[in-house]
This record gives sequence, structure tokens and C-alpha cells, in this order.
Amino acid sequence: MKKLIIIHTGGTISMLENKDTGEVNTTEDHPLSNIPYNFRTNVIIDEHIAFSLPSPHITPNHMLELAKSIDKFLIEYDGIVVTHGTDTLEETAYFLDLVLDTEKPVILTGAMRSSNEIGSDALYNLISSIRVVLSPDAYSKGVLVVMNDEIHSAINVTKTSTSNIATFQSPQYGPIGIITKESIIFHHQLVARTTYPVENISKQVFLLKAYAGMDNKLFEIIHDGHPDGLVIEGLGQGNLPKETIPSIRKLINENIPIVLVSRSFRGTVGPTYAYEGGGRQLKDMGVIFTNGLTGPKARLKLLIALENTTDHMVLRDIFEKEF
Repeated sequence: MKKLIIIHTGGTISMLENKDTGEVNTTEDHPLSNIPYNFRTNVIIDEHIAFSLPSPHITPNHMLELAKSIDKFLIEYDGIVVTHGTDTLEETAYFLDLVLDTEKPVILTGAMRSSNEIGSDALYNLISSIRVVLSPDAYSKGVLVVMNDEIHSAINVTKTSTSNIATFQSPQYGPIGIITKESIIFHHQLVARTTYPVENISKQVFLLKAYAGMDNKLFEIIHDGHPDGLVIEGLGQGNLPKETIPSIRKLINENIPIVLVSRSFRGTVGPTYAYEGGGRQLKDMGVIFTNGLTGPKARLKLLIALENTTDHMVLRDIFEKEF
């Protein structure tokens, strides 16, 4: 007999719509407790409320607290489903993927429509997630996100629409599996995964998105804030306006690591262009390039990495060689 636990953290999946005002808000009792579904197998399902927070209120310290709880629960349980608000679900999923060293399935799911809205996806996504956890094929896949009949790896998934129930996509490589009425089907998986267990999150890392006409003003403000690290969503394959270069050089000279990603959905950054502000110059200056992460995920990875090392060469290896 398998034992699973559902950990609730809040979000739309735990909310209800006010039929008079149309507002969606929290409720005292979780609307999805005591799931009315027969899983056709011997399974015990327990529940635990970790937080009752809309996901914009979730911080990296909440993520770390959740990770520590999951570590303890995994001693007793065969798998875990975490319900979470969708706005930052991909960040929590990736954070957990980075810090949890387990082969047991850990699934995050949420809902775009609360339980009492017409066309709600709340109960369906929760049931689908439990079905995935029960699948023997879900082991050794890292942390997964299950939404809308699809299974995504935490490293690749991102929210692509503000309201569509098919919002979670993996633009680079697609979902790693699908859910049918009868089956859980995995059709590919990541070739490698590295974890970085941490006890604290104490660093300050900022995230900037590049834009046409960007100059040094924002970089100077960040410099004055004494950051431990900076992630920049660059243009195209990893380029920046030339006016930003003096400030970037100053930050690097003060041993503040700068990680570069692309603001584009697909592709990776690389030292392709040699003009001023181009990827080649940034690489030569000491900017660290990523392996295809989004800005928010690269920020979390840098936060975690800095708890273990400030060595620039080690950080470079973590972002450029490891997954």
C-alpha cells in the first residue's frame, strides 16, 4: 500500500469565487479536502497545510521551509503533491528541484479557476497529480509540474498566459509526459540533474530585464544596494546596450557575480557577437552565461549557489556546465 501526502500552500486552487462580486479569495476550509475519487488501488492520502498564501506572497524562505517539510515527509511517504498558486509555481518547483535530493516523485499543481467557478481545473489537476505520483514511472524524474493533462519538468516549465488553463508550457522542449484517461505516459526525461542542499537563504540577488535604450542608471541603483549577485535578461543570444557596460564592469570588479539569460522564450545565450555590449565582450568581462534558464529561475539558482560558494569559477561551472 502506498502512502501519499498533499501539502497545501494556498493559491487559486485553495480559493473560492464569491458569486455576488466575482472576486476570488481564500476560504477557511480547503475546498479540495476529502477527494471524491476512486484511485482503484490501495493508497492512503493524508493532507497537510503548510501555508495559506496567494503565490505572489511566497518568498524563497517559504520555498526553503517547504523543502525542509518535504524532506521530513519523504521519510514516511512514497510521494508528495504540493498545491500552489500559479503566479510563482514554476519558481517554487524549480527551487525544490534544486535543493531536494530524492528519487521519490514530488509534484506541484495548481488551478487557473477556483473550485466553484465554471470550468474549474482545480479538482482535475489535483487528481491528475495524484495519479502521476502513483505511477512507478514518476520516480527519478526530479520535481514535476502537472497541469492540464501534461507533465513538465521544473527546469523547463513556465507560465505563458494570464488566464488560459493551458498556461503552463515548456517552450524549449515540450512536456516530458502526458496524462490520458487510462495511462500516465512519459516520453522523455532530463539527461542530468544536480542538487544543491542548503540550510539558509540569506543573499540578495536582483533581476533586470534589458530593453532598447537601456543605460547605466538602474545598474548604479543596484550597485548602491550592495547586492550579492545580479541576473540580467539580455537581448537575443545575450547582448546588452553598450551604455550598460561601464556599470557592469564596475560590479564585476567588485566580485559581484552577474548571470546572463535571454529574455526570449527559446534558445540559450552565447558569446556570438563581438560588438560593444555583445555577448563576446560580456563573456570576456566575466559575465556568467546560463544553460537556458529563465530570469526568475536563474535568480533562484544564484541565490542557492551563493549559500555554498562565492568562487567565480565554481559559479561559472554551476551555470554553464551543470543542469
